[in-house]
Amino acid sequence: KREVWLEISDIGVDEFDKMMAAQKARQDQVPRIGDNAPDFRLERLDRSKKRSGEYVRLSDLKGKSVALCFGSYT
Repeated sequence: KREVWLEISDIGVDEFDKMMAAQKARQDQVPRIGDNAPDFRLERLDRSKKRSGEYVRLSDLKGKSVALCFGSYT
């Protein structure tokens, strides 16, 4: 499959190998199941769902139960 893909692309083998190495390096940094979650900061919303200017960090909630819900609410 790799050879076929390179035949129809305009990048060379060396550039492709660099792109794949960079992708692997990024994947190596992804937390695994059972790892601690990386710290992050989110802005709080007020009761009318508008930005409040106040922030909360995951590390501020250490020792408490935290549920994260990802999705589209549009």
